[in-house]
Amino acid sequence: MYSIKILNTSWNGRVVYLIEDNMPMLGYIAFGIIDRGTNVLQVRPTTICPLNCIFCSVDSGPYSRHRWAEYIVKPKPLIDTMDYIASIKGYGLEALIDTIGDPLTYPWLETLVKNLKKIPEVSYVALETHGALLTIELVERLEKAGLDRINLSIDTLDKEKAKYLLGSPWFNIERVVKVAEYIVKNTSIDLHVTPLWIPGINDKDVIEVVEWAVSIGAGKKWPPVTIQKYNIHKYGRKVPGIKPMSWNTFWNKIAELEEKLGIKLRWSMDEWGMNYRKRVPNPVKKGDVVEVVVVARGWLKGEYLGVFKKNEEERLTAIVGYRGKIGGRILGKIIDDKDGLFITRFLEKL
Repeated sequence: MYSIKILNTSWNGRVVYLIEDNMPMLGYIAFGIIDRGTNVLQVRPTTICPLNCIFCSVDSGPYSRHRWAEYIVKPKPLIDTMDYIASIKGYGLEALIDTIGDPLTYPWLETLVKNLKKIPEVSYVALETHGALLTIELVERLEKAGLDRINLSIDTLDKEKAKYLLGSPWFNIERVVKVAEYIVKNTSIDLHVTPLWIPGINDKDVIEVVEWAVSIGAGKKWPPVTIQKYNIHKYGRKVPGIKPMSWNTFWNKIAELEEKLGIKLRWSMDEWGMNYRKRVPNPVKKGDVVEVVVVARGWLKGEYLGVFKKNEEERLTAIVGYRGKIGGRILGKIIDDKDGLFITRFLEKL
């Protein structure tokens, strides 16, 4: 009924699924499309990542401890769903390809970009990456496909520290910098640089990255640089011995840096071209009981992936508390519906 193929039965202990054409693409955080009530839609085609960043908020990469499944989604269901969402939200949308992995691992990235740009209501297509797999040749192909912006996470310009922070001894920050400068000087793609500030680890590095980003001409249309705050997440990685700054402390320090460097680092929604929009309607709400088909493992250990149907609308959901087989039907209670992302608690088998 739902087309999910297993590509690999054990990638470092995880199953890798290929999601095909007849799967819903709304309702799940790991893949599909997420609508958070603005004109920016998150498009998640893959969960695969080649890096093992020591600060990763979603525990991605080869040595993940919390995951037991990964996903790759074919382009068609993503495009079809974006087309449906666009008909509700209207013109001036941005499709942001941001994953709980890295978009550059996606085998149909150019096809996805090209087809997203064909949707009349989609004005811009962007993607987020650490750039490990970025090459000049790929950049040129993405430009031809219609990519408008790359949000590039560079946390340091020091080659040894970059290897440490990204948990990958093969990572080459010098090559990433070279490609980034090529993007600015030789393509129509805009570059937005997004260093993560880990207090006590890369304080000076962040300043160097900010100054470098501005000096090379990042930010042709969008802001050139935004500093991200290091946070600790339940299933993410924690940098040993490091406590996150409070939000108040963080914004005070950002204001100090703006004054010291003479560089703007805080941006409004208007400056990003963002605005609030009507959300895609949810067919159910928190507290509802639904019948769910268990279709695969969920991305987190012990979690399962399910599909439910209500009022002719199909949605994905995470299933917690279930210990049965894939393929079965269950009755479950929706315990979370924030941003149209559903978590269902198992009640009984059907």
